[in-house]
Amino acid sequence: MGSQPNGRFENLVGELVPASEDVFYSRNDPNDLRFGDVAERTLSAYGVCEIVVVGCPQDEGVRRNRGRPGARLAPTRIRRALYRYAVSEVHEHLRMLDLGDVRVDRELELIHQGLLRVVRHCLADGKKVVVLGGGNDISYPDCQALSSVVEHPLVVNIDRHLDVRADEARNSGTPYRQLLEEGAIRPSDFHEVGINTFANSPTYLRYVEEKGAHVHCLSDVRDAGVGKTVREIVDSSTTDGIFFGFDLDVVRAVEAPGVSDPSPMGLTAREVCEIADVAASDPRTRIVEITEVNPEFDLDEVTSRLAANIIVRALADGT
Repeated sequence: MGSQPNGRFENLVGELVPASEDVFYSRNDPNDLRFGDVAERTLSAYGVCEIVVVGCPQDEGVRRNRGRPGARLAPTRIRRALYRYAVSEVHEHLRMLDLGDVRVDRELELIHQGLLRVVRHCLADGKKVVVLGGGNDISYPDCQALSSVVEHPLVVNIDRHLDVRADEARNSGTPYRQLLEEGAIRPSDFHEVGINTFANSPTYLRYVEEKGAHVHCLSDVRDAGVGKTVREIVDSSTTDGIFFGFDLDVVRAVEAPGVSDPSPMGLTAREVCEIADVAASDPRTRIVEITEVNPEFDLDEVTSRLAANIIVRALADGT
């Protein structure tokens, strides 16, 4: 690739708003580089960067789903935590560009269209994309984007909820139903991991199962081993592209209090990071998506810090 963004990408600049400069932490110490030191912020670096970060700071989908708003604040908070991390040995060759946030000064459907265009372009250029939500509704455009460049992508939704609601207006509870009904993902390539049966309607559970998708309930993955379960999922797939969607309400509230829908039961922080390690170790990982972090209800930013830790682990080289 060249060092300059191509013309088609320049046409998407109007979809993006740069991230605030104050999120890019630095100790100004060449012996202690942080992610904020190495993350590029100018489009001239697009051609040489292998990883791009893009945010979607909105919670309209959560509001439509009658959840508690606040996820619109998450991309900035996650960046603040992410860019404080030290550049370790497994990140020494990391070439990352922060594209900023997609425009959200419009209705949700148009926000999704903008995110779809940006993510699809980056994937088509061979980038790995880290997407910072926002509500889990963004899984719809993100998986659409992957489906447009990879035949039959593997989609792994790490979540308490199935997110296959039959609501007429799209929201944070509808993305995977939209994807299944529109044929953007095959049921056989769709895995729901960490599902809490008490947090989901039996009607929607039957819908997923009758479609032929895979539901891995919380108790089952814990008994079998969370990392082991996800490793078996990816190892059994012949796809060229994998989507990992981390909805942070999958983590128990004592370790992730700042989410849209907290629960005392869920994966531990360690278990969800095991999944991030699997994502890091498979070169077919194309999208790492973080959703439903809600800083309005966080405690000492621990949930944003967990989200950042997931990203750092998912971007490790050769682990």
